[in-house]
Amino acid sequence: MAGRDRSMPQGWQGHFEDVLDSLDEGVLTLTIEGRIIGINRAACQILETTKAEALHLGCPCLLGEQACDAGSTLRRSIAAQLALPDFDLAMRTPSGSRKVLRLRTAVFRSAARSPAGGVVMFRDITELSQLRRDLRQRHRLHNIIGKSRSMQTVFDLIEHVAESDASVLIEGPTGTGKELVARAIHFLSQRAPGPFVPVNCSALPETLLESELFGHMRGAYTGAMRDKRGRFEIASGGSIFLDEIGDVLPATQVKLLRVLQEHTIERLGSEKSLKIDIRVIAATHRELERLVAEGQFRQDLYYRLRVVPIRLPSLAERRDDIPLLAQHFVEQFKQETGRPIEGLDADVLALLMDYPWPGNVRELENIIEYAFVKARQGNIRREHLPPDLASVRSSEPASTSAGARPIVPSNPRPPDLSRASVQEMLVHSGWNVAKAARRLGVSRTTLYQRIKTYGLKEDPAVQ
Repeated sequence: MAGRDRSMPQGWQGHFEDVLDSLDEGVLTLTIEGRIIGINRAACQILETTKAEALHLGCPCLLGEQACDAGSTLRRSIAAQLALPDFDLAMRTPSGSRKVLRLRTAVFRSAARSPAGGVVMFRDITELSQLRRDLRQRHRLHNIIGKSRSMQTVFDLIEHVAESDASVLIEGPTGTGKELVARAIHFLSQRAPGPFVPVNCSALPETLLESELFGHMRGAYTGAMRDKRGRFEIASGGSIFLDEIGDVLPATQVKLLRVLQEHTIERLGSEKSLKIDIRVIAATHRELERLVAEGQFRQDLYYRLRVVPIRLPSLAERRDDIPLLAQHFVEQFKQETGRPIEGLDADVLALLMDYPWPGNVRELENIIEYAFVKARQGNIRREHLPPDLASVRSSEPASTSAGARPIVPSNPRPPDLSRASVQEMLVHSGWNVAKAARRLGVSRTTLYQRIKTYGLKEDPAVQ
């Protein structure tokens, strides 16, 4: 407001600094020439400096020449009195650690309304940046995410089987992403220009399933008012995905076997055979081998479908992928909702690592979506989780209910959890956190907290 005295009341300078020091976000105050005239406690921690040292060193030594020289985006925004929205800056701290900061700027003027300087606010997003880099590397294949050894094996199988037209049977618990794998096989193959047609065999009664798969002629049954193409016919030139194939009854199994043997179909009510050019990808959460032994599933059809078997591990079998998957869903819902949510608190991640995951990846996605309903900004905290999950004590891993208790050393002395000891154990364990925690004699929750406290990263380039 024009004419109003904007000077700070006497004695309030110290209180204002206390307020800035209470913030989790780093704050730097710069003159228009780029000289640092103020820095809060969070900025000192992130930049590995002290207030006295920062005021002595100046901006270029703290954030780097690319951020602070006269032609930089940051300096130009201050000189032009234009505030900048979020932008990312990669830098190295005095200890040699590589960090990625997300910065934004505000500007201020002197009493005479001339440009005086600006404020730079920033937070450390190194971990988020690393996760994004992981997703861009081999940890993602057509929306399938995983860096664990079991998922790398699945990736290899997908790439190899995509080169052929062999039938594939995808086996795994509900919620593990079987349709994602089927889509990846199709879109990596030469059939990618053709259609991908999914059919959930358990969602339709047997009579409707036959009509959906093979089509029908007008008058074939009551209600068949016109000719209709079936899913096999629609999928010709591409791939058909038969989900929950284990729920198909014997009568339809016979017709499916003929399709696989002869590559022909007959619409219901017709005696004319139609030639089709398709690849069949099937999936089930049931043990087809047991169903064959019990006489509920045809053995010849089983072997026709299972030319190439792909088994998807449960989420509990690939816990190393949980941080990667969780951050992927955070980014997905962040884009959908526009909410400024960055990731998970350390205790939330520890809780997710210990949870048994009966619903697998689909359950994890639902939990993150639920958290986005309650969270507004920052990190997802325990109070943002569904009530049944939030009530779980992360210090007592859910996996212990299945009998797998952490190994506690017989030596009554407390475990050595120094930075060097934790880092050494993680390296020796191949960054398998569960294994490292067992060897240290602590819970995964405790180890994850130490990893976050020490800022340890699997990639030595960012340590």
